[in-house]
Amino acid sequence: MTIDPEKLAKSLDDEAGEPGFFRHLAADRPHLFSNLPVFIGHAALDEMVAIVEAIETVGRLPQYREEVLSWAPVSSRIDHGPVGALMGYDFHLTADGPKLIEINTNAGGAFLNAHLARAQAACCSDVRIDRRLIDEFDANIAAMFIKEWRRQRGDGALATIVIADDAPNEQYLYPEFVLARELLIRQGFEAHIADPGDLDVRDGALWLENTRVDLVYNRLVDFALEAPHHSALREAYTDGLAVVTPSPFHHAVLANKRNLTLLSDPESLRTFGVTADVLARLAGVPLTRLVTHENADELWQARKTMFFKPLSGHGSKAVYRGDKLTKGVWADIVKGGFVAQAFVPPGERIIELDGQRVPRKVDVRLYTYAAQPLLVAARVYQGQATNLRTPGGGFAPVLIV
Repeated sequence: MTIDPEKLAKSLDDEAGEPGFFRHLAADRPHLFSNLPVFIGHAALDEMVAIVEAIETVGRLPQYREEVLSWAPVSSRIDHGPVGALMGYDFHLTADGPKLIEINTNAGGAFLNAHLARAQAACCSDVRIDRRLIDEFDANIAAMFIKEWRRQRGDGALATIVIADDAPNEQYLYPEFVLARELLIRQGFEAHIADPGDLDVRDGALWLENTRVDLVYNRLVDFALEAPHHSALREAYTDGLAVVTPSPFHHAVLANKRNLTLLSDPESLRTFGVTADVLARLAGVPLTRLVTHENADELWQARKTMFFKPLSGHGSKAVYRGDKLTKGVWADIVKGGFVAQAFVPPGERIIELDGQRVPRKVDVRLYTYAAQPLLVAARVYQGQATNLRTPGGGFAPVLIV
């Protein structure tokens, strides 16, 4: 079973409203899409959803929030009510069930993957594929933004949405912003793509030139909005002048990598009042520890069973598999700002490349809103961390069987 390239090209060209959109996309990003899907069973999806629900249940507990906000920037402690648009939970699928690897507030790929899943060639008539998430994606995205708006604003009408990122047309996933904009326009909103530097606060509102902005779909990796370039967006979030989602608060409570040290520690969770059933579901979070001078020798000895990630990192940058560490890199890690996570091997998918059957690693991303799934997608890759530059790899649709 393979992607139908002509169907995918037509779908993307039509949705973007730009003839040749797919051709330019494929030329500049040849390894963005894998040509094979990944199949998972409904039981695996249910387990992933249960883990997400458990995490977001813990995220609402007052004592847990107090703890994680203690190490977050002050600007991240403002909660206006929204729960965070298009959260992304990354999993490795193992013989013991799904294991959570990372939580993302700026999870990329959902809009591209929705089209990718629709471009599947027909096959497997004897296998029942659940297409509900794929077929309902557009309507669910629109409903998500309306709910975020109402959580902060009440019953007023949501009119204008801005998709914000630094130099958006230079981003690797800029084509996704185009698809998101066009989806939102089809759903009845006025939608724009903008650099935060183009936003301005005046007259008690957030503006993009002469357009008043109701809601910002935030794709920045400046999670606390601390850069001077983001001052207008930061002011709009802080003062509640526009709905910003996901916001610095959502990153602080849900996606800060240091939070995994609590989510994987049953003893700490019990002190926060976490119930036994929620604790059982959080067994899907691998043990994670903050790297300190005090535990450095212990973690060095155990490094071959660990994966090291920077607290401020994103997009698999500066992550290190323990068995590949040099002492020079370790010296930098020990200076601080890293967590050590128990290594969970990724799944594998056999693909055909240049006439040869070769293995590729796979992780699965669950896109959610309020802990409920919006879409499931996979990334097929080679190397120690996910990338979109592997021959035969890239985003792959996940089909639930």
